[in-house]
Amino acid sequence: MRERIAITSLFRRRLVVAGLALPFSGSALAQPLTCGTTTPPETEGPFFKPSSPLRASLIGKNSASRKLVVSGIVLLAQCKPVANALLDFWHADESGEYDNQGFSYRGHQFTDAEGRYRLETIVPGEYPGRTRHIHVKLQAPRHKILTTQLYFPGDPGNRLDGLFRPDLAMRMAAPGAGQFDFVIEA
Repeated sequence: MRERIAITSLFRRRLVVAGLALPFSGSALAQPLTCGTTTPPETEGPFFKPSSPLRASLIGKNSASRKLVVSGIVLLAQCKPVANALLDFWHADESGEYDNQGFSYRGHQFTDAEGRYRLETIVPGEYPGRTRHIHVKLQAPRHKILTTQLYFPGDPGNRLDGLFRPDLAMRMAAPGAGQFDFVIEA
């Protein structure tokens, strides 16, 4: 009985505190919760190939290139994770060349039930006019396709690339560990 009274009393105190806070919250209650701005689109470029293989690792068996893991979450603008979103990745090899005959450094995957993805690949090379980047096509169920690119923060080539956008730069938690959360319209 004492436990029930304590719980009821705690509930009442929280309710009173919440009620007192309402007049000070202004228009925040009318505004939907957002996860920031939506991920901006970027050009697809000339090297997209449809029908990439389903795989979470783009690393070849004998690759001696610098490894990279890119991970993150796909979210709706209201901060809800998106399950089963298709993420199609492609990028140049360590020499800045794209494989247009096969599917090296190309692949797609789907987010898990909590909207998470994880890609194992290499650090792509630069090529004339372009800084290091990874192309992405993202399609959430019943949503439009978002085509964009991910960049490497602090890369010297960024300032010379007319397509570079700082808001598309990954957060590098450690060398070889990039993180990027995609936010899409609801």
